[in-house]
Amino acid sequence: MSEIPALIAVAVSDLAVVYGRGTRSFPAVQGVSFAIAEGETYGIVGESGSGKSSILRVISGLNREWSGRLTIRGQEIGKHRAKRFHKTVQMVFQDPYGSLHPRKTVDTILYEGMAVQGMDDRERRIQRVLYDVGLEKELRFRHPHQLSGGQRQRVAIARALIMEPRILLLDEPTSALDVSVQAEILNLLSELRTLRRLTCILVSHNLAVIAHMCERVAVMNRGRIVEQLDSASLRAGIATDPYTQQLMQAARGYDRATAEAFVDFD
Repeated sequence: MSEIPALIAVAVSDLAVVYGRGTRSFPAVQGVSFAIAEGETYGIVGESGSGKSSILRVISGLNREWSGRLTIRGQEIGKHRAKRFHKTVQMVFQDPYGSLHPRKTVDTILYEGMAVQGMDDRERRIQRVLYDVGLEKELRFRHPHQLSGGQRQRVAIARALIMEPRILLLDEPTSALDVSVQAEILNLLSELRTLRRLTCILVSHNLAVIAHMCERVAVMNRGRIVEQLDSASLRAGIATDPYTQQLMQAARGYDRATAEAFVDFD
């Protein structure tokens, strides 16, 4: 019996993003291609400025200045998205305080997206998503400044999940949090992925986070994917590209010999 191929949730082909114009233009993403199966968590790792977040902004619809091809669950997606697109694809941002309206309560933040999409049974949905992300019901009518960093990120995750997306984009979801809280949020995301059968794209500069969360990872440098490998190879430190090898060495901690041997790959 032949194996049934996995359904492709996200396919990106020859993606390019350029910021600025003329002599001041900067190629943030150059010829990037990858495909992600339904239910997979795919990691994108690289230094700051390597183009990771720019890819998420294209997929989410926040950036309309791009070229290439994007397919979501078998449908080719253009630069302008219909309202219903945002029920399928949602994004959780790096800074949970900056991404939440400071003058709106948790209840209002969760309610607004449902109102835009015309979703019914809103009270039940709010109660369920608060339970799923581990937030006490008494926090529902508080403002973001009355919450801890971890609680704010749980609200941001709840805001995305209440739309019942199939694809969740995670842009450095723990980097703004205390180290003691990061593991809690990562474990929560792992549980939610299974509970809701999500396909996830996780952007991070932290190789340990990527190895913990993802089945496969793309390594980016200067806007290009230099290598794609599975999480087992990442954990074992097995890589063929010199930049990936250098990134792995840096992730092990500061070493004077490693630092002096650093090469700025073009």
